Amino acid sequence: MSRSNLVLIGMPGAGKSTIGVLLAKAMGCDFLDTDVVLQAAHGKSLHELIAQIGLEGFCKIEQAYLEGLNLRRTVIATGGSAVYYPLAMEYLRRQGIAVYLQVPLEILRERVSDMAGRGVVIEPQQTLDSLYEKRIPLYERYADITVEMTGLSHEQAVEKILRLLNNNLFGEDSCVTESE
Repeated sequence: MSRSNLVLIGMPGAGKSTIGVLLAKAMGCDFLDTDVVLQAAHGKSLHELIAQIGLEGFCKIEQAYLEGLNLRRTVIATGGSAVYYPLAMEYLRRQGIAVYLQVPLEILRERVSDMAGRGVVIEPQQTLDSLYEKRIPLYERYADITVEMTGLSHEQAVEKILRLLNNNLFGEDSCVTESE
């Protein structure tokens, strides 16, 4: 299986969905937001789904969905919790390049005020700070490429990612070609 996909990972509020749409457009690829698909499949927001079936139930659904993806030439914006599932992440990385959108905690605090309402996989007493501490090592473990997002507009982030990808990381059937 070739690594023709681009898998965006990072904290809630990092810009995975927004950057993903722009990357897919620039690269001529399909785009998939796993959070949106899960919401559509269950007819509920992530918050409602977590409230109904609990964090453990949601995580089982999310993990099974990620492990069942069979895509080519697709930019995939994962939920921030995707890195909790080692088998799913290894599966996604066999199919694509994992790009970690790294955003400092201070900026995330400004962007993500209502984690529960947003449907973030977070324990009841956990804070954004402790969630960040827990997830950063996981994002770093699974990232093929890390993109520091501080001070970048969405367009600048896309340009930076495309530059990094054009360093021969993708195969010939991927979205990215040397001419881009």
